[in-house]
Amino acid sequence: MRLLLDENLPRKLARLLAPEMEAITVRERGWGEKENGELIELAQREFDVLVTMDQEIPHQQNLKEDGLVILPLEAKEVLGRARPGDVLRVPSS
Repeated sequence: MRLLLDENLPRKLARLLAPEMEAITVRERGWGEKENGELIELAQREFDVLVTMDQEIPHQQNLKEDGLVILPLEAKEVLGRARPGDVLRVPSS
């Protein structure tokens, strides 16, 4: 599987999420200024997963036809519920 990390995500994140996957960032690929629709269109040709912090992508795009897994990181939401000693998991939708 090939993993694409969106603009604001560090490359090191790929090692934490899926160390066995080949990963590249949007900037490394030269797609830094692409709008969401164009980015998804390009990504689905070469990648299996797009990891993003952009919570609007699932609401803006028709993802069912894209053949691309979109992984929106919702750390802010999860961290807002965190308490000392908690172990939290980000649920899939």
